[in-house]
Amino acid sequence: MTDATTSSAPAQGEGAHSHGTGPFIAAIDQGTTSSRCIVFDRDGRIVSVDQKEHEQIFPKPGWVEHNATEIWTNVQEVVAGAIRKAGITRDDVLAIGITNQRETTLLWDRNTGEPVHNAIVWQDTRTDGLCKELGRNVGQDRFRRQTGLPLSSYFAGPKARWLLDNVEGLRERAEAGDILFGTMDSWVIWNLTGGTDGGRHVTDVTNASRTMLMSLHTMEWDPSIAASIGVPMEMLPEIRSSSEVYGEVKGGSLGELLGGIPVASALGDQQAALFGQTCFSEGEAKSTYGTGTFMLMNTSNKIINSYSGLLTTVGYRIGDQEPVYALEGSIAVTGSLVQWMRDQMGLIKSAAEIETLASSVEDNGGAYFVPAFSGLFAPYWRSDARGVIAGLTRYVTKAHIARAVLEATAWQTREITDAMTKDSGVELTALKVDGGMTSNNLLMQTLSDVLDAPVVRPMVAETTCLGAAYAAGLAVGFWPDTDALRANWRRAAEWTPRMDADKRDREYKSWLKAVERTMGWIEDDES
Repeated sequence: MTDATTSSAPAQGEGAHSHGTGPFIAAIDQGTTSSRCIVFDRDGRIVSVDQKEHEQIFPKPGWVEHNATEIWTNVQEVVAGAIRKAGITRDDVLAIGITNQRETTLLWDRNTGEPVHNAIVWQDTRTDGLCKELGRNVGQDRFRRQTGLPLSSYFAGPKARWLLDNVEGLRERAEAGDILFGTMDSWVIWNLTGGTDGGRHVTDVTNASRTMLMSLHTMEWDPSIAASIGVPMEMLPEIRSSSEVYGEVKGGSLGELLGGIPVASALGDQQAALFGQTCFSEGEAKSTYGTGTFMLMNTSNKIINSYSGLLTTVGYRIGDQEPVYALEGSIAVTGSLVQWMRDQMGLIKSAAEIETLASSVEDNGGAYFVPAFSGLFAPYWRSDARGVIAGLTRYVTKAHIARAVLEATAWQTREITDAMTKDSGVELTALKVDGGMTSNNLLMQTLSDVLDAPVVRPMVAETTCLGAAYAAGLAVGFWPDTDALRANWRRAAEWTPRMDADKRDREYKSWLKAVERTMGWIEDDES
């Protein structure tokens, strides 16, 4: 059961001044639906937050884009907003860290700073056909040994190739060295450090490991893979560690506000959460419940090839230390399913309402909801799958559907933990959770029930931002080492399993049956 000391983040921002004097670390989280900036103190507590949503652009079914210029404007606004709310000046800020939505791909002109096209978002499936083509006679695993990734529309390399093939004259400009490629970390850092006036074109190992262009073994771009995918090496950023000074804030509206402050970390959002949850030892795992859900397990300095549909990725790299690797399971649709219930279906008015509705019934009434809206991610990697509600009878009400929606997140997590145990041989002892959905207590209890393991939520639920802050703070000596960060981690709530084993097995079996029903919906010629 959860203990009574559950804390909610907003309250922390109010008493900014109770956090004593600085210095502070600011973290920018450039996410899928919004950009935010959080200022943290030495105890890893939130001093202030500012956040702004950006437009989601859907040009065609399965296509998702963002306007990178709008995002950079928003980033500048939220940084200024967070600094203002904290009541501090540049003298109080020791460093800025960055975390970002991963795989979202942008190409821009190095001379004008203008994006050549909207950013193509990680959820976008337009490169499906290209990925099949790239698989040639080998299939999905063509680059897996070097990159840890299956050929999938999810990753950045093929998205860059799509832009080069589809934007008039772009390949020539890229080969001439006029075009820069980056995931959102690179775009934000380049702009923060001066843009067209000497901006640093860099990325970190975690983001680079999601492009399908970096070798996990060398931590460098792999020229032969880049050539196979059709991406010129000229446009790739320099790969750096996740925790080091890349440059200083300069130019733009932030130049006046924070000029000279070191930009000192970059981590893809899921790796940042692993770092913020202080999962620094082998076998420690975290799961972040946002738009999608991502579970990462630290595998130390070992590259573990997955045979169960997980990704092998870089967890983080601190300065010139050995890189730390991770196994990752990704679920495409979790929080976005609740949004869909609200916005497209109108079954709830607010996301929070789903818990009330789902709690009004004892169980799912026999209904199972598999939200394969953009195919299935781990452990299946089936882009031909589409969403299904199975087991419907006239008995089922919208409350049962609401419950099935929450259970979908829990069962998908269970499939990933099973795969991790199989690949790594390490049993899950407890799951550290974070992200917006963790405020749903019914979901947290359901998770613990289906995993048959304790589920633990930390005091600071914003672990993604916290991870970026921690990595930046380490780079500038604000925190001495990872032990100091561990000492900051505090538990807010814990849930323990209450479901009996027979019921768990029965429900899991039904869930897996429902998953089978999603597959093969899209025929080859339709995609």
